[in-house]
Amino acid sequence: MGDSIIFLGTGGDSIVVGKQYRASGGIIIQTEGNQFHLDPGPGALVQAKMYGINLRENTAVLVSHNHINHANDVNAVISAMTHNGLDKKGVLIGNNSALNGGEGQEPFVHSFYKKCVERYIALDAGSKVGINHIDIRLMLTKHSDENGVGFKFNAQRFTLSYTSDTLYTKEIADQYLNSDILIMNVVHPRGVEGGKNSNTDDAQRFIEHIKPKLAIITHFGVKMLQADPLYEARELQKNSKTTVVCAKDGLAINPISFSSSVKQKTLKGF
Repeated sequence: MGDSIIFLGTGGDSIVVGKQYRASGGIIIQTEGNQFHLDPGPGALVQAKMYGINLRENTAVLVSHNHINHANDVNAVISAMTHNGLDKKGVLIGNNSALNGGEGQEPFVHSFYKKCVERYIALDAGSKVGINHIDIRLMLTKHSDENGVGFKFNAQRFTLSYTSDTLYTKEIADQYLNSDILIMNVVHPRGVEGGKNSNTDDAQRFIEHIKPKLAIITHFGVKMLQADPLYEARELQKNSKTTVVCAKDGLAINPISFSSSVKQKTLKGF
């Protein structure tokens, strides 16, 4: 297993995901012999098979918040990686809403599947955990799930951040400073607002504040598809003078190409 970021879907809002204009299987991060599966939404198993991802190799499944397009297939993914609990393995990390529910909502993660992994952890923003010398930090978001989190992965050769669903604030952007790679969920195009989801204006603020080596936009809503995410990415790159990639279903990127020369930000694994 090499180092790779693989997008099992780039769909964002309920229309795009519901009609599967773009897939919604989450994001795979492979590094240092680990495989992390972020936000497995509807169709995660199908997309994994389509793009040659063996879910049995998952080291951890991470769920940023308790919404269907981020957590619908978490139980199916855990079942696939553990043979429905017969081979108890891996770690499940999620925000409190996804694992324990809240605000009148049931958690997407069922109690049976919590028992199928070696360990499950419900964490709030500001928490950190180490998995096989990969330091994972949970970041504050501003979203309709008030307990939602982003993730920052400090690996030996690169730092990768995933904002999940959030609006821009300086406080939120500060968390992602020193990121080599920044993955942003950008639901709306420039000038369009809706709910507590980022648009291209927010993305530009994130990029200009954080100054990553590579920015990737994904998680597109229907208005974003109408505006053309590729055009939005090109405008972001032109305005920010940063390399910006518009993700597509099945996109694979080698993160080492954007790594810093020295990385010592590790945390002893549990």
